[in-house]
Amino acid sequence: MVRYGKDHKSQTRRRIIETAGRRFKQDGIDGSGVSTLMKDAGLTNGAFYAHFESKDDLVTTAIADQLKAQAESVVARAAPGRAGLEQIVRGYLSPQHRDSLGDGCPNAALLDEIGRCTDTTRQAYTDGVLVLVDGIAARMAPEAPSSARVKALSLLGVLAGTLQLSRALTDSQIADELLEQGINNALALLDAGQRV
Repeated sequence: MVRYGKDHKSQTRRRIIETAGRRFKQDGIDGSGVSTLMKDAGLTNGAFYAHFESKDDLVTTAIADQLKAQAESVVARAAPGRAGLEQIVRGYLSPQHRDSLGDGCPNAALLDEIGRCTDTTRQAYTDGVLVLVDGIAARMAPEAPSSARVKALSLLGVLAGTLQLSRALTDSQIADELLEQGINNALALLDAGQRV
């Protein structure tokens, strides 16, 4: 019988969460069965229930993980102030991000499905997206981030909606023009109400 190290179970769980996050964004939650998710992680179906109670449990965990990673790798690492906000906008609405579903934003990839998920999953999404939005709001109004929370949430809506629409278009020229216009719209939203 093979003996595993004490970190094996947590490392296996992490691998399942990470591969499921990519697969969900690539194929959708409904389009990703447990057998496919486990195959992606290099495991058997039977191993799934040693780590998660149900697919909904994995969906909830993966969505929370994806949003946490986005907050840490995109928002927290952006340059300070307005320059960082523009960096976030331009990176989000780039053709590279648009064309990289599995590695991209969970908002643009999964919003339509998250709205139909369980209350637990929707709460995990809400908690995660508010961390992301609060990071953006802190850049918008460092002296009073809570005052910019709704504006930051609106910015996220503009970004995610623009990216979703750009991904759906078959005409690459129009899709690229839409991303460029989305950048202009997002930057105008950032500048709205600013004192000169």
